[in-house]
Parts: sequence; structure tokens; C-alpha cells
Amino acid sequence: MKVLLLGANSQLGTDLVPALANHDLTVTARTPVALAKHIAFHQLDLQDTDAVRELVHAVGPDVIINTTAFHRVDDIEKDSGQALIMNARVPHFLALVSRETNSSLVHISTDYVFDGAQNTPYGEHDPVHPLSAYGASKAAGEFLIRASWHKHFIVRSTGLYGLAGASGKGGNFVNTMLKLAEAGKPIRVVADQVCTPTFTADLARQIVALIETSGYGTVHITNAGECSWKDFAVEIFAISHLNPDFGATTSAAFAAPARRPAYSVLANNATRVLGLAPMRSWRGALTEYLMLKAGLA
Repeated sequence: MKVLLLGANSQLGTDLVPALANHDLTVTARTPVALAKHIAFHQLDLQDTDAVRELVHAVGPDVIINTTAFHRVDDIEKDSGQALIMNARVPHFLALVSRETNSSLVHISTDYVFDGAQNTPYGEHDPVHPLSAYGASKAAGEFLIRASWHKHFIVRSTGLYGLAGASGKGGNFVNTMLKLAEAGKPIRVVADQVCTPTFTADLARQIVALIETSGYGTVHITNAGECSWKDFAVEIFAISHLNPDFGATTSAAFAAPARRPAYSVLANNATRVLGLAPMRSWRGALTEYLMLKAGLA
């Protein structure tokens, strides 16, 4: 299968490259990326629509995977312009170009499209109601893709962390916790926001399994289980044998500019219907991640 991966230097994109080793892979990024010689690389700005269309038509991919986004959640509350471009306008254009080339489009979305008002896992068909400008921009991207091209996989996930980190956000949650603990700084983490932290290596492998199906539509992919961000931090410190100055706080006390959903656990119903293997627990994934970081796996 010919796959065009957009955002090969992103946290998820970095894990998708090896996961797609058995496919004919072409990748893009805004800056150069170190890759195996057999992988075709193109430096590409996704806002350059002419260049995007030219590359897609030249490659003629069976599948386009878009891992790019603008996800500085709190900054977007002050100015949503770049978020609307990268999270809505670019995905819409990719859907139109995918239609021109009869390519499937994989687009990565988020739990932030939900308001977190319910206390049971959200299914793929539950109505969206974002609380933040970021969530609204991602929901807009979803709607525009659905309206433009039926051969799409809109993949929602939550709490992503991977070995490449999250450069656009200054690092992922796990790495931030480790750095703060090692620096001896007091750490306070919200206990009233619940999700399922998801290892991008696991997400990448499940996406590769997904594109080998024709189960188009919206698909939730997360590790199994659920926890608060406070409980996630506790597990990070326990596995890493760290004992920092740590305590819980609330969303109200933390007072972030963007509102987060209080409960955003996602039910992986579509992958079950498609017969894909269930994802492992978030604790098992975190343990492997920390072992890999320490060079023990």
C-alpha cells in the first residue's frame, strides 16, 4: 500500500514511520527529518495548497495520514487563527485532494471535541460539544472532512505521549512530570479530569491495522482503562522510583485559560466491530514507555 505520511517529525508521526515499515512510504515535514534511505522525504508546508496538491498527485497514495495540528490549547483561547487554519482549513483541503486522487484520508482528532459532562465512555457517535477554542477547531475539521470525502478515518485519541515528545507543546505530560521531579520542584496535578493516557507507539500500530480495513468513519483509539491526571502522575513516579513534593489540585484552582473536559474517556467501539485487537492497559503502556526511555527495553 502506498502511504503518504504528513508530519513525520510529530510525536505520533515518529512512531508511525516504523509501524508503516511494510508499506511503500513517503513522508513530509516542515523541517528535515533523519530517515532510512529507502523512505522518500519531502519538505512541505501544508498551508501551501499548490505544493500539497502537486505532491499528492505525484505520489498517488492509497492512504494519506495527517498527524499535523496546532495544539497549544491555552494559547488558542487568545487567538484561534492558526488553530483554525491547521485544525480545520488544512484537513478540509486534504479531504478535497484525497477525493481528487481517490485516496483514503486518516485525520487525527481529540477527546476535546466533547464537554466531559457524562460519566461513561464516549462512543464514536455521541454528539460533540467542545468547551475550548481548540476543541472547536478540531470539531470543525471533523465536520469539514465528513462533508467532503467519504473515504476517511477520523481517529480520536486522548492524552498522547511518545518517545519523540510533543515539540509543539514543549514536551509531553510524562516527560514534564519526570523533569519537575528530578528538579525537586513542587508538583500539583488536577485530580478532577479523567481520560485514558495513550502511548503513541500503540496508537500508531492500531492506525496501521485500521488502514488495512475499509471501516471508514470516526474511530476511537486509546489504551484501555481510565485515570485522572493525578493518578497518572502517581503511576509515573511509582514506576520511576521517584518521591517528589507532589499533591492534587482542581481544575478551578489550576485556572488554565482553556476549559478541559472533566471526563473524556473514549469507548473503542469501532475497532471492536472491525475485529482489531484490543489495546493494552494504560499502565502496561506507560511501563514500557518508561523502560524504553531508560534504555531497559
